[in-house]
Amino acid sequence: MNQDFDINTPLGSLDEWEDDLLLRYPEPNTTAKAKEEFRNYDDPKRDTVREFYRLNHIYQTYDFVMEKEANYLKFDKKEMPVWSAFDFLNTLVDDSDPDIELDQLQHLLQTSEAIRSDGHPDWFVLTGLLHDMGKVLCLFGEPQWAVVGDTFPVGCKHSDKIVYPEFFEFNPDSQDERYNTTYGVYEPNCGLRNVHMSWGHDEYLYQMVKDHLPDSALYMIRYHSFYAQHREHAYEHLMDDYDREMFKYVKLFNPYDLYSKAPVPPNVKELKPYYEDLIAKYLPSTLKF
Repeated sequence: MNQDFDINTPLGSLDEWEDDLLLRYPEPNTTAKAKEEFRNYDDPKRDTVREFYRLNHIYQTYDFVMEKEANYLKFDKKEMPVWSAFDFLNTLVDDSDPDIELDQLQHLLQTSEAIRSDGHPDWFVLTGLLHDMGKVLCLFGEPQWAVVGDTFPVGCKHSDKIVYPEFFEFNPDSQDERYNTTYGVYEPNCGLRNVHMSWGHDEYLYQMVKDHLPDSALYMIRYHSFYAQHREHAYEHLMDDYDREMFKYVKLFNPYDLYSKAPVPPNVKELKPYYEDLIAKYLPSTLKF
């Protein structure tokens, strides 16, 4: 495997992680790639995803997450309107990405417009627009592996259902008796709201907007990258009845996130007035980042 990676940017672009999700979880009624094709480490692009998860799984420890929560959940980095945050986020566009040339806002609009076209409530449409806004963490100096990627609980034993579980062998928590048991620092069926997840854009955005959106929207935001649970059911032992009821919203949201990408960009100028009104309905004029 090519080891010439930047520890902060092992992926060529943030979209590589989402492209990898499409390989693992193809759209219904399509044929998934064979396992040997999926694990094709001779493909340079697949190699970067593997390296991304190696870093993610080594460095996402319980102490690391607690440190990031203490730092970022003060929300003292920047203050701006949501639409300015989208402009800020769009500086993440990577011209080297060969698969799609859409900026971050266009992906969010494609997601939200797909939700709107299916007649869902406006809070659900807004969730589609906002769900990846937490990726601004990259612009505050966070490495990719602390911004995107499949999320998972820290502080307890890592499930072998998480992608590339072999790399957890090198995570210090795997050798720490406080964290390497089934429940670790948690109690059986304590509820995911009492569980610390690996740090990234999901938890960051959830904490930013938790006082402004319906619980169902917040649940979608907080757990939309928790594939080890909503696809593999690996953490039932930490969930309570509230989680089991609310996960239906994560499963409802997931196809819009994964399968709404298209090479034709949405008309931002035409759509902006509708979304500005929708943002104003639910959110304050500025958000703290």
